Amino acid sequence: MTAPEPTTGERADILDTLAKARHFLRFTVRDLTDEQAGRRTTASELCLGGLIKHVTSVERSWVDFILEGTKAMPDFTAMTEADFQRRAEEFRMLPGDTLAGILAEYEKVATRTDEVVTTLADLDARQTLPKAPWYEGVATQSARRTLLHIANETTHHAGHADIIRESLDGAKTMG
Repeated sequence: MTAPEPTTGERADILDTLAKARHFLRFTVRDLTDEQAGRRTTASELCLGGLIKHVTSVERSWVDFILEGTKAMPDFTAMTEADFQRRAEEFRMLPGDTLAGILAEYEKVATRTDEVVTTLADLDARQTLPKAPWYEGVATQSARRTLLHIANETTHHAGHADIIRESLDGAKTMG
């Protein structure tokens, strides 16, 4: 049995970008209790555990999109108030949520994404985007662009998490 080819080039760069973004997000919750991870510390509704739940959900959905297309995504133009309420729950730690459980689920989703990055036949493969006001005029998206979106979303929320953590107890991700 031969060892698999190492991931190099563009795919290695994508994996490295995702790994760094995930590290900074995870690092914001180091040494926290469940109660601390669920606490709001700014004017927003965001908490650290909820941000990781949201990023997990987003990453899972977009990888499903890469593999299954639009059927893996909601029609955002037809969402009801109840649908938006369920999505809002991604940003909160709910009864029964634990930081350890949230992080374990995030790790599972990240592992799946990394497998897709290394095994997908073509990063140029395109899927039709779901219906949403923010996609007007854009019909399709490549797997590559979708993976970059996941990295951007993770980095974006890692910045939010850093502010929330600093407000919680003064700890910083960097510095």
